[in-house]
Amino acid sequence: MKYLCLVYLEESKLRTIPDSECKAYGEGLRSNGRWLAAEALQSVQTATTVRVRNSKVSVTDGPFAETKEQLAGFYLVDAKDLNEAIQLASKIPPARVGSIEVRPVRELAVQ
Repeated sequence: MKYLCLVYLEESKLRTIPDSECKAYGEGLRSNGRWLAAEALQSVQTATTVRVRNSKVSVTDGPFAETKEQLAGFYLVDAKDLNEAIQLASKIPPARVGSIEVRPVRELAVQ
């Protein structure tokens, strides 16, 4: 089953985890067949929020909400169940200074 592991942390702590650790973790996921995708995100200052209300598009600079921790990246993993996904998420390097939200991927219904 696919699980999305969203990496959240205070942007000021972003550089406390070397990129090389995150790359090595991704390589480990690849080698054990659990890696589906992973990416780090640019600074929250580069975010743009898009909303459509009554067929009108509005675009604002910045993230959707002001929070202490911002979305910094993600890992999409293949795990047999939630317990295994949590185990994988606990080893994501930024978990030491931030948090990892683990969510199962929902298959869209074909109509």
